[in-house]
This record gives sequence, structure tokens and C-alpha cells, in this order.
Amino acid sequence: MGYTYDPKSHVADEFINDQEILDTLAYAEAHKDDLDLCHAILDKAEGNLTPSADHGAVITHRDASVLLACQDEGVNRRIKELAHKIKQAYYGNRIVLFAPLYLSNYCINGCLYCPYHVKNKDIPRRKLTQDEVRAEVIALQDMGHKRLAIEAGEDPKNNPIEYILECMKTIYSIQHKNGAIRRVNVNIAATTVEEYRMLKEAEIGTYILFQETYHKKGYQELHPTGPKSDYNWHTEAMDRAMEGGIDDVGLGVLFGLQGYRYEFAGLIMHAEHLEAAFGVGPHTISVPRVKPALNIDPTAFDNGISDELFEKIIALIRITVPYTGIIISTRESRDVRARALEYGVSQVSGGSRTSVGGYVEEERPHDTEQFDVSDQRTLDEVISWLMDNDHIPSFCTACYREGRTGDRFMSFCKSGQILNFCHPNALTTLAEYLVDYATPETREKGMAIIERELTKIPNEKIAAKAREGIDNILAGTGNDYRF
Repeated sequence: MGYTYDPKSHVADEFINDQEILDTLAYAEAHKDDLDLCHAILDKAEGNLTPSADHGAVITHRDASVLLACQDEGVNRRIKELAHKIKQAYYGNRIVLFAPLYLSNYCINGCLYCPYHVKNKDIPRRKLTQDEVRAEVIALQDMGHKRLAIEAGEDPKNNPIEYILECMKTIYSIQHKNGAIRRVNVNIAATTVEEYRMLKEAEIGTYILFQETYHKKGYQELHPTGPKSDYNWHTEAMDRAMEGGIDDVGLGVLFGLQGYRYEFAGLIMHAEHLEAAFGVGPHTISVPRVKPALNIDPTAFDNGISDELFEKIIALIRITVPYTGIIISTRESRDVRARALEYGVSQVSGGSRTSVGGYVEEERPHDTEQFDVSDQRTLDEVISWLMDNDHIPSFCTACYREGRTGDRFMSFCKSGQILNFCHPNALTTLAEYLVDYATPETREKGMAIIERELTKIPNEKIAAKAREGIDNILAGTGNDYRF
């Protein structure tokens, strides 16, 4: 059966259309040395330097694919410079922090790149009880975290939706000292509209699901068994999530499984599809790469990409999908993360452990890790490093709790209004961290940054409210200020 490319369709083979991607890659290869065209595309992309409610992205997956294929040093330099400027226009120098929380590694899928696959008999299987969830959350709160991304393998017996909902209820209920988890994002397998509605009712933050690969034949080879082997069911998950009322969704591919040019085109097309079909593009895009893990050798996949190419891909995502939050995890090294922050990343994990029950252990456990953690610094070390590099660490969750989600967040972000609210929210949540959790050195550094940044808030009333809130936080007479 032949399929026609249609970004508004809800059929995976039509909105992620293989022939459209192949035609796009052929076009990009034929025009990669046309420097006039490349610079014309970048000229057009500069339209994103001025956020406007009238537009989201102004260049297409085909435009971006030409830029990706181009090897000219001048074009590549301009891509990174523009990506940095666009990121500043939308998100400024704020970086949102989060941590993953692994609930269970029971899984019935046969994914060849994941140590949780059902045939792996070397990995101990574990599922947290609610008491263990509480202990993990308290450990995360004691670091200073306010935002979690919960993770679980696909196993209807061990990890049913009722278990996920119970864990969310437990997480939101825990108040330890001044700690509180204010946003729970959920990364679980594709499910039904009804179960997405249940997640919405449980106050999910963002629903996150990595496509892994958009190449259908490659996808089916990499997922030989289990419910995840159904490419269309998996690829159409975001449509069902939207139908179920979850209007903040997060995309991602696992770079290294298939050819990067194909994956990049598919990823941008998925973002375009969400815009076309729902008027709401992806709230976030993640950019993981295949990493070593128990029973997994990343060299078995011959599509790995260099750090330089990886950074170019991040820059092009920022240029092409300017409004989205781009996430980079502790899969990547300190140096890679530093450069990625300049080219478009706006969210990072810190102090992460990818094992089930790993946060309560003094020593980092490895036996149930999903992947090796390259950046093993503590959260405080990451925060100090961010500030040394002129970034403002942010624990803000105000938009979610104030109802600025989905199309409301997108119109807010695309029009540039995000800057009027996110800056004071970042500063007040940073002040909370500095008072409650920071080392003396980090606190001193952070307070100097807060004083400097308060003077940059253009609205005098908001600036005054922010200063009052921070003074109250420092005095121990208030917290959780929202703008």
C-alpha cells in the first residue's frame, strides 16, 4: 500500500513518510554545496530571532536537511552562531534542571540496544515499593531537585498504569524539610487514550517518549519482540496523548541506531506534524546517543556520530524548532554538555543515577543502570559549573502549575513573553536552592549572580516582586514564588 506525505494525518506512514524523507535526503545531497541556497535558508531562519505569535518555525525539514548535509565551514559557523542567538531570544541564559527516577526495570520488550530487554538474564530485576519511592524522592529533594522524569520498562504485570499513577501520587505527596517535587514528567511506553487521560488527571507534567528510530524497517529489526515492536502504535503515541488531554509532549531519537540524516529529517517532520495536526509542537526534544550498558555494546551499532556532528544537530534543532526545550542528559560528558548549552540546549539533568533505587545508595550502583553516566558530578557541582559559564540554573515549574501548557505555553513562548516570566522564576527558585541545599561556595557565587540579574528585569513591578520574594526566601519567611 502506498502512502502520501501528509503532516496533518494521524497515520504514522503519512506524517513520517519514508518516501518524503528519501526525497528530502536526495534533495539535500544534491544541494549541499549550493552555498547561496544555504545562506538563503539561514537568512530565512533569522526570522526566528524575533519571536512572534504568528509563526513557529520558519524553515522546513527539507531546508534543515540541506544545512545538515552542507560541509562548508562558513555555513557551519553561521549555523552555530544563529542557534546561540535564537536560544537567547527564546530562553535567555536560563538552564532548567531535572533528574530521572527509575521505578522499575522489568520489561517484556526485546529492544536490542537496551539492557532492560527481556532476554537479558544478567541484570537484576527490581521494582520500587512505595516506601522505596519515598526514600528515593527524599534523597532527590535533599539534593535540591524540584522536577523529576520517572522511567519504567514496559511490563503490564509489574508496571501497569495503576503502579505509575500510585508512584506519581506518592511523589507529589512528599514534603521533606523545604523539599517538594513540583513537576513529574513521565517516560513510559506508548499506551491508550484512556490511560493518557488517567495520566493527565494525575497531573502529569510532560509525557516523554523517544522514537528511538524513525526508519521503519530499522525500527522493526531493532525491536523484534514485545508490544514496542509495533512501529505505528509507537509512532502515533503522541497523537493519542494529545487526544487524551496531555498537551505537553517530548520527542527524541536515539542517535547511533540508524543514519543520522534520516533520523534528523524524521524528528523535524514529527515536530511539524504536531504543529500541523494540533497547533502545538513538542514541548521538548531530547538528543540521547547510544551508550555502553550491561549486555549492550554501542559499537555493535555502526551509525555513531562525532561530537562535532552531534553539536551541529543540536544547533539545527534549535534553528528549526526554536520554541522547543532541548534536553541533554548525563549520558554526555561535561565538555560536550558545555558546548551543547551554547548551541541550543535549555534543560539538563544533574546528579543523575540511572539505576533502580540508586539515589539512596552512597556509592553509585551499576548493576541495574540503563546506561553509563558520563557526567557524574553532584547537582551542586553542576549548578556551580553552570554559573561559572554564565548560565542561570533554574528549578522553575511555574508555567505548568499556572496552567501555561500546550497551546498556551506555545503562544506565550513564540511571542517572546516567556522572557518576562522565566527570568524572575529562575532567580527565585535558584535562591531557594542556595538557601536550602548549596555549599557555601556555590551560595556565595549564586547570590552575586542573583543580584546582577535582578537589575536586568525590565518590568519594575515584577523586579520589585522578585526582590521581595528573594528577600523572604533568604529570611526563611517564604518560598515558591511564581510569575
